[in-house]
Amino acid sequence: MFIDIHVHPAFYEPINRDPRREELRHEALNIHKNGTAPLEHIFNQMRCAGLDKLCLLPEDYTSTVGCALVENEEIRRLVDLAPDKFIGFASVDPLQPDAADKLEDAFSRLKLKGLKLHPGRQHFMPSDPRLEPIYQLCERYDKPVLFHSGLSWEPDTLTSYCHPLAFEPVAQRHPRLRICLGHFGWPWIRESAMLMVKYANVYADTGALYFDNAREFYTQTFTRDIPITWIDRSLRHQVLFGSNNPRFEQIRMAQAIGELGLRESTLELIRGRNAVDFLGGLD
Repeated sequence: MFIDIHVHPAFYEPINRDPRREELRHEALNIHKNGTAPLEHIFNQMRCAGLDKLCLLPEDYTSTVGCALVENEEIRRLVDLAPDKFIGFASVDPLQPDAADKLEDAFSRLKLKGLKLHPGRQHFMPSDPRLEPIYQLCERYDKPVLFHSGLSWEPDTLTSYCHPLAFEPVAQRHPRLRICLGHFGWPWIRESAMLMVKYANVYADTGALYFDNAREFYTQTFTRDIPITWIDRSLRHQVLFGSNNPRFEQIRMAQAIGELGLRESTLELIRGRNAVDFLGGLD
């Protein structure tokens, strides 16, 4: 089982019937060189990369953009179109007064599998007390949280909100809450690794590619910035494959992970088994 834990479906054709909304997504996400993708194209990309399932992440930027760019209902619609391939996450704007109610609806009625939050774009510190009802709901429903961490190319983002150390109070206060640091917190790879060593509930995904060669970037990040043995021995149960598609092509990243020199048993964990644990199962 090969699972991509970090996919943005903002430009999937079934949820892009309104050209004005599509243009808003291009501007708000700072992604401009792609059109909308029919599901047949998505499935072909999956086949080429060897992927079995994609975790689809929405974005609720009501406080900063004025709306949810991709709504929870749209994620549910996509999952219903391909339940054997898509795993749906929810998003809420934690600064909105109805955030907890909206999240409970996403978990109870829409049956979404986790929560995606972007502190830098939604303008909150992860340890903000206003997030406590959100974290408590995730614990009650046994749902994980995938945070954007590290650099963001989206406009109007504050990187200080996404530094890996900003997530430590959440990991410490909520040891039963499974947390994923998206993008491995790049460029703070060592800080992310430190949190993973210290807190068993902290994961990180590989959706970090900020220069144009996946193999070169991953070699620098996962064999020089930190030794590959840190992953192969100590962090092997906490690393998840993520592509950050559509910003990057999944096939290049899937191939680059496989060429790092990790043990096959570690690759099996990164490609899927860790994701299943992070999600709390696939049912």
